[in-house]
Amino acid sequence: MKKRLLAALMASAMMAATLAGCGSTSNETTTQEGGETAETGGDGYSMTLIMSLRDEFLSTLEAGAQAAAEELGVTLSTQDANNDASKTIQFIESARNAGDDAVLVNLVDAATAQQCIEAAGDMQIVFVNRVPQDTSVLGGNAAAVVSDENQSGGYQGQFLADYFNAKGQTDVRYIMLQGTLGLVHTEQRSASVIQAMKDGGLNPIEAAAPLVAEYNRADAMDMISPLLGTTEFDCIIANNDAMALGAVEAMQAQGMDPTSIPIVGIDATVDGIQAIKDGTLAMTVFQDANGQGYGAVKAAGNLIEGNAINDGTDYETDETGNIVWVPFEPVTPENVADYE
Repeated sequence: MKKRLLAALMASAMMAATLAGCGSTSNETTTQEGGETAETGGDGYSMTLIMSLRDEFLSTLEAGAQAAAEELGVTLSTQDANNDASKTIQFIESARNAGDDAVLVNLVDAATAQQCIEAAGDMQIVFVNRVPQDTSVLGGNAAAVVSDENQSGGYQGQFLADYFNAKGQTDVRYIMLQGTLGLVHTEQRSASVIQAMKDGGLNPIEAAAPLVAEYNRADAMDMISPLLGTTEFDCIIANNDAMALGAVEAMQAQGMDPTSIPIVGIDATVDGIQAIKDGTLAMTVFQDANGQGYGAVKAAGNLIEGNAINDGTDYETDETGNIVWVPFEPVTPENVADYE
């Protein structure tokens, strides 16, 4: 089954349950201040998903969480912290005061994980998509469901090594578009792509200092535009698809052909997938937002019941048993149809 189709089916199942609830008091969706609550009926647990900032990726993650909640009979509320770490803490405290059994937290700031755990009190807490800066805080009532960010950058680097080795080129000048500094996944994606290029026999050379575009498409376009006519480079590496597409648009705006060099991203967003089909993006890396959301609800239920956090899934854990790994997958023109 195609990856996008699977996500759509899970989201549709959740939507169908929501619509059915319009005529029933046992399956009702209500809107509360600052968030939404989807009640799935039954005597299941109550959980709250707190997102750092609702976007395309986290909306897909939410759909996966809602699908798992539907399957398990969990009442799942969602909140948007609007990139405010203090709001995340407030939402956790509100969930605790409301008697929730667990919270699922997409961290605004990876350094605040301990504060989140303290705010959760006796509730179970699962960090989803973004791993705490200090993973030693995990254990007991705290776990994480994430993807190995070194793997995502590694896939980018492997692709670039194959591309340039096929051309017989060893010295490769690159421009890197970075996300938010200080975030673990920014650091790991940036370092692992360069290491994979070296492991693949290349000599990666900075064509310019890294551009910190905060994972934002418009910022990436604005920041890279002045370099395009003045800097010699062989490829553009972006920490996510949004910034990669900003680079594509910057090149097109200056009459340059983005297919002339490999531009690589991460996330396999809808726009990213279309860009690969169009040939303007060389490759991306599929981050399974749907799987992360689904796995987070499963992990929370397992914590409550005292089971291994990956019980009932095909995902592996780290050596501590406190982190569930949802794998990345490379997406290229050869397999892009599987991700539409």
